Order: sequence, then C-alpha cells, then structure tokens
Amino acid sequence: MTVTSAPRSGGRSAARTRFPTQGSAALKPVPEPPAPDLSPEQSPPAGPRLRVAPPLPVLVPRAPFIALVLALVVGGVLGILVLNTKINENAFRLHDLREQQAVLDQRQSELEQRLADYEAPNNLAAAACKLGLVPAGAPAFLRLPDGRVIGVPQPASGEPCVSSRQASDAGR
Repeated sequence: MTVTSAPRSGGRSAARTRFPTQGSAALKPVPEPPAPDLSPEQSPPAGPRLRVAPPLPVLVPRAPFIALVLALVVGGVLGILVLNTKINENAFRLHDLREQQAVLDQRQSELEQRLADYEAPNNLAAAACKLGLVPAGAPAFLRLPDGRVIGVPQPASGEPCVSSRQASDAGR
C-alpha cells in the first residue's frame, strides 16, 4: 500500500494528514502515531476517525412530480394562448381606433379651414355688411381707474351695403 501526504491549503506542510491511495478506500486517513514528547493523557484519542459516507438514496414518488410538470406545461401553453389572443384582439381594436382618429383629424382640419375662411378680413366685412353695420370713425377710449374719456366719441356714419338694404326692404 502506497501512502502519500497532501499539504494543507496554502501549501503549508507543517501538519500533514496521510491518505491511502490503493484500492477502493477513498481518502481514508491513516492514524499517525502520537508524538514522542506528548504524555498519554495529551495524545489524541485512538478511536476511529470520521469519514465521508455516500448519501442515502432519496425515494420520491414520480407520479406527482410528472403530474406537476405536465400541469405547469399545460398551464403555460394555455397562458401563452390567452395572451396572444388578447394581443391580437387589442391589435384589431387599435386599428379601428386609428382609422377613427384619421377621420376625426380630417374633420378637424376641415373645420379649422372653414374657421380661418370666416376669420378672413374680407369675409368679416361682408358679414358685417349683411347685418347692416357700417365702418366706424376714430374710436374713443375710457380709462378705467378714473373714468376719463380719451378722444371724442362720435356715432358711426356711412351708407349701409347694398345687400343689407335688400335684406331690410324684404323684411318690410
């Protein structure tokens, strides 16, 4: 039987344990004789040393484990199926909402264009003329803190438009 000694961690070799390397005994330490300067009361006990034993076999029933794995797989597949269905449903809904948004954007653009046409100076003057309004002269202003009038107020003078005269004549 061949016996070798293995150094401790860090390569220190102050205290070495001797292990046999022959046969099927795996790393069974060989007891060392006590040091000559120790008294019998201080020497380590001569009893058997501890060794690594193989772990006990674990017997777990396989049927519940297989059922659990199958349940998890089926649950995962069904979850993915439901998730994909909801994603596709929301994609169709999003498509419909985008089409509706495009129609509303076009309607808003048309309304803004009509409003800009109504706010044009020529259209405002024509609308005022239809209502029988005439252009005013220089305006007068009231200063609010003291009520002082700045400028001379004058009534508007001028001839009403032709279209307003026709509207007033039709009303009589």
